[in-house]
Amino acid sequence: MAARIDAHQHFWRYRPETHGWITDAMAQLRRDFLPADLQPLLSAAGFDGCVAVQAQQNVAETEWLLDLADASPFIRGVVGWVDLRAPDVRLQLQRLVTRPRFRGVRHIVQDEPDDRFMLRPEFLRGIAALAPLRLTYDILIYARQLPAAGELVRQFPRQRFVLDHIAKPEIRGRHLDDWACGLEALAACPNVWCKLSGLITEADWQRWNPADFTPYLDVVLRCFGPYRLMIGSDWPVCTLAGSYADVIAVVAAFIARLPPDARAAILGGTAERVYGLS
Repeated sequence: MAARIDAHQHFWRYRPETHGWITDAMAQLRRDFLPADLQPLLSAAGFDGCVAVQAQQNVAETEWLLDLADASPFIRGVVGWVDLRAPDVRLQLQRLVTRPRFRGVRHIVQDEPDDRFMLRPEFLRGIAALAPLRLTYDILIYARQLPAAGELVRQFPRQRFVLDHIAKPEIRGRHLDDWACGLEALAACPNVWCKLSGLITEADWQRWNPADFTPYLDVVLRCFGPYRLMIGSDWPVCTLAGSYADVIAVVAAFIARLPPDARAAILGGTAERVYGLS
């Protein structure tokens, strides 16, 4: 039986100089969030483990997350950061893969001013170094960057890619069509999986309701099918708009109509397989 895995969450020790992205509107995130804070939430929601994902673009944070995973076995895997543009990227990755819970890499592409950042030659060189080491690449983008993501993944058919937060459609503004077209094109690539995560923070933080997400989840399910989807909380960022239980309930209610094996895949089986957590 597949484990139940929260495929996307974060830990940090808050420091203003390293967490500048946490604005005044997000002031409640200006504190430490550590494994002891998450474990009871996972247990209450029936999860066996999680995947910790980078929030800073430095290798020191990746090593710290791996230390946390060594000390807390429920952290089944870490998606960290290395500078994929660095000339010595292969050496950096080879050092990190000696840590058994290092399962993938992410770059905060959504913040890059160039929407085609992922297609720069030095970045492509770094992506090429991942598949030989059986590492995933998590795609963190806004909807407008979906065309570039599609070009990227088509160049690397043997690389496993995971799309974070369904590419952040503007749920608050009820923008659907352009995002849906881009998502469909990306999902046509069989080497891409998608996280059902980051939904409530793209909606109105104070006034969202579960029905707001149904049109977007319908598109994702149609494009990817249930066996290429995985649930993620995006904790603690999700707490800007709701509780851990709230965000899990949105996805759980949506997938309740699916067959048991499809639900089991979304709730953990796919994350185990794609990230190699077992």
